[in-house]
This record gives sequence, C-alpha cells and structure tokens, in this order.
Amino acid sequence: MILFLYALTTSLLVAADDPGNGGFVGPSVDEYFPQVLLFAGTPFELNRITLIRLIAVAALVLILWLGTRKLKLVPSRGQATMEFALDFAGRGIAIETLGEKDGKRFAPLIMTIFFLTLALNLTGTIPGLQIASTGLIGQPLILAVIAYVAFVYAGVRKFGFGRFMKNSLWLPGVPAVIKPLIAVLEFLSTFIVRPVTLTLRLTMNMVAGHMLLALCFLATGFFFNLLIQGSAWGALSAGTLLLGIAFTVLELFVAALQAYIFAILTAIYIQLALAESH
Repeated sequence: MILFLYALTTSLLVAADDPGNGGFVGPSVDEYFPQVLLFAGTPFELNRITLIRLIAVAALVLILWLGTRKLKLVPSRGQATMEFALDFAGRGIAIETLGEKDGKRFAPLIMTIFFLTLALNLTGTIPGLQIASTGLIGQPLILAVIAYVAFVYAGVRKFGFGRFMKNSLWLPGVPAVIKPLIAVLEFLSTFIVRPVTLTLRLTMNMVAGHMLLALCFLATGFFFNLLIQGSAWGALSAGTLLLGIAFTVLELFVAALQAYIFAILTAIYIQLALAESH
C-alpha cells in the first residue's frame, strides 16, 4: 500500500509538472548533473546530488545513534532490528570472511562501506529525492579507492611490500615458462580490474534502476494527462503505474544487494591480501 501511494504520488507530481505540449520526454543521465543550488563558485558549492548525499549521511547517523543509545538486556523491536543489521554487517560479512581476529580489525571499515552504500542507494526510491547518488561515478569510485587502499595496506603491513607482491603475482604450482605472463595478468586483475569493476558495477546498477523508475513514472504522468483529456490511451497509465511499483520493489532489492556485494568483495579482497599464497 505504501509503495502504491508513493508511485501514485510520484506520477501525479510528474503529471502536474508536464508543460502540456502533449510530448513525452524520457529520462536522461543529465539528471545526474544538476545545476548548483547553494554556494555557487566556491569550493563548497552544492547541487541536488550533493544535498541528497548529505541528507542520506545525516539520516544514517541519526538512525544508528537512536538505535544504539539506550540498549537494553531485553531488546525492543527497534533494538532487535538494529542488532540484526549490525550483526549482519559486522559478523556476517567481516568476521565470517576474515576470521575473528582480522574480522574485528576491519569490521568498522566494512560496516561503514555497507551502511553508507545502502543509504546512498536507497535514496533512489525515496519520494522527493528519487535518485541514487551512487549512480554518479565519483561516489562509487571513492568507495572503490578506499577498498583498494584497505586490501593493499592489509597485505603490505602483514608481509611487507616485496612479499605481498610476490604472493599476489607469483603463483605457486604454475609452470615456470608461463609464470611471467600469469604475473602480468594477476597484476591487471588484482590492482587494475578490481577497483574498476567495483566502481562500474555499483554505478551501472544504480543508473539502470533510476532510468527504469523514471521511465515508468514519466510514462504514467504522460498517460494520466491523456486520461484527463478523455483519450482512451490514458488507460495505459494503470499499466505503467503497476510497472513502476514492481520496479520500485526490485530497486529496493538491488540497492541492498549492491551494498552487500560491495562490502563482501572488500572483505574478500582483504582476505586474499592476508593469505599466505593464492
């Protein structure tokens, strides 16, 4: 019911904003490059995407603070939900992947990546925001660089630079004649492909999700205008509205899944860097 009201409200807002020229204008990636709203011409200028990020981070901090400030021995429903989420990210991702010792060391980083990515992804389904800032490549790139630095730091600190590179590139059991070729491929895979795929996977999923939702709700607004004007084509607004609701549910799932994938891959990369050999 909540999703239906959200979808209907969104479609009506789109219809109200339609210039009335009868044309349909589809979604565009230009939405990820909005005009500056505040502090134009300064290093602190803010546009709609930046404001959404600030709102998401503020909401995340508030939720975590409210959920953990008064913990009880017998948890309430809210506390139980918060404990489940924290345990899922901390123990379920970090400790289960890295083990007890290393998992506790890197749990704060992995949990931060998970919850931040989740919060930024979910803004694409929130009325009034309706765009995931992770669809702009800069944000996933920053997270990917953090993951990259984390696994390189973990390996270098444990083994030293030389042994870490040997463990990463010089694989045991490989015939000596092809070891140099395998080393080049491993270098590309470990130090180039990893951050690129982390970045592009998250970005493209969020862009695709936004385009699908925007297309459905813009079409609903367009056909709703035709319905008001008495055109039989306006009946299609019901179909596009239902598609919008379905894709909203899918986008909620994708938002959570992509946050999990980013966090678990970060943990796996750290685990590989800490392994004696591959």
